[in-house]
Amino acid sequence: WGANELMGKPATLNEMVEWSAELGSDITFFLSRGTAYCTGRGEIMTPMDPPLEPGTPVWLVKPNVGLSTPSVFSALDYNLLSTVDPEELLEDFVQHGVYGVKKESFLNDLEPPAFKCVPLLRTLKEELQQVPGLTHVLMSGSGSTIFCIGNPEDKEAFMKEFGEREDLQIFFSEFINRKEGEWFERPKGVE
Repeated sequence: WGANELMGKPATLNEMVEWSAELGSDITFFLSRGTAYCTGRGEIMTPMDPPLEPGTPVWLVKPNVGLSTPSVFSALDYNLLSTVDPEELLEDFVQHGVYGVKKESFLNDLEPPAFKCVPLLRTLKEELQQVPGLTHVLMSGSGSTIFCIGNPEDKEAFMKEFGEREDLQIFFSEFINRKEGEWFERPKGVE
């Protein structure tokens, strides 16, 4: 996006989306407006309205242990994949928003094989689910990062318990989106 802007926009968004799929499965998402329904390997992107307000807090908890995507897929038991229709899940999120859907709607079929490869991840997720104020906790993609929507009610205790661990890195971020044809900007009133 940035290089295209600096060069005077020689490529269309559709061309950049097509090329991005060749760079990596989920690179296409980074050309979205911040929220998209991605299918295939992540390269097929359908833009959608954001289910969360800009500025909604999200914590990224990254264990120092790596996890290879091929290992996760090798451990995947295809007989245990969710039978929930992704289109129905999407519709549920669109109609009820992130805070209105059941916790069971937050699913990632790659969690069980990732937990099999690195059991620490299951333990970490369970620990994070016990933190008051974190409303949803889920592993991102094939791992090993776990994202947590919300803010810990006691940030100091959260950072003492998780931020001081030598086996973890903690990053705070917030949801953002952009207008069509513009790049991302910090939401007004959000510091």
